[in-house]
Amino acid sequence: MGDSADGIPGIPRWGQKSSATLLAEYRSIEAIPGDWEDWTVPVRGAAGLSAQLEENREDALLYKRLATLRRDVPLDEKLVDLRWRGARRGKLEALAKSIGDTRLVDRITTWHPDED
Repeated sequence: MGDSADGIPGIPRWGQKSSATLLAEYRSIEAIPGDWEDWTVPVRGAAGLSAQLEENREDALLYKRLATLRRDVPLDEKLVDLRWRGARRGKLEALAKSIGDTRLVDRITTWHPDED
């Protein structure tokens, strides 16, 4: 159905209800049959939804890939090394000044203990 916060448009006509119904039944977009007559659950406007899915399936698979958090990336760091320790004041102040928004610094509540 898309996600505007992440800039993912989704498939036309596919909303929350139709997406939830079909994904509850088939568990993944890859498993949803291309022909609506093969669907084992009733969905309002199934013929049109099926046509949109088939027309946009390749895009939908790309959107799924973009929205999937990868857990197989090798990291040299340990989890404790990646813990948020706060913003770096000097760097943030320079960035805020360069973009013309010095009020940005006022919104920070946690500052990094080491300034480098």
